[in-house]
Amino acid sequence: MTNHRKIAVCAIAFLVLLAVFIEISEATTLSITVPAGEEVTRKINLVVDDHVLIRFTVLGTSGSKTVTFTLSFPNPDVDIKFGETGAVSYSFVVDVEGEYTLHFANSDTTESKLVTLNYEIDHYILGIPQMLFLALVIAVLCVAMVASYVLMSRRP
Repeated sequence: MTNHRKIAVCAIAFLVLLAVFIEISEATTLSITVPAGEEVTRKINLVVDDHVLIRFTVLGTSGSKTVTFTLSFPNPDVDIKFGETGAVSYSFVVDVEGEYTLHFANSDTTESKLVTLNYEIDHYILGIPQMLFLALVIAVLCVAMVASYVLMSRRP
């Protein structure tokens, strides 16, 4: 294989790995408008052992800068009620797979509220963060390829 082909193959492999790593990360930032007297919900599908961080801040032009926030778990008996709040930072590890629902209610005022919501989901494989696990797999494959190249090379 010529030197140009090797560079092209390495570049293509790098781009494929980059695309895979970008697809794996799940961090989301949303701006949600909660109209006066209404509730807005967002659903997140999670699997067991996911590590989740939920953060939001309520912005308003005047008056109260709070909404009523509730996190509903797939188990219908489990809800975490944060009450009237203007900012939340909450992290948890998923024990039950399913659809988790974020409820934002604006029932106390006559103006709409703007909520900036950030949530990050870290997937784990065998107790290791998914990104680190994939990096280790790639490193092991690279070492195996180099070892096979050295073992298969001609000896003088």
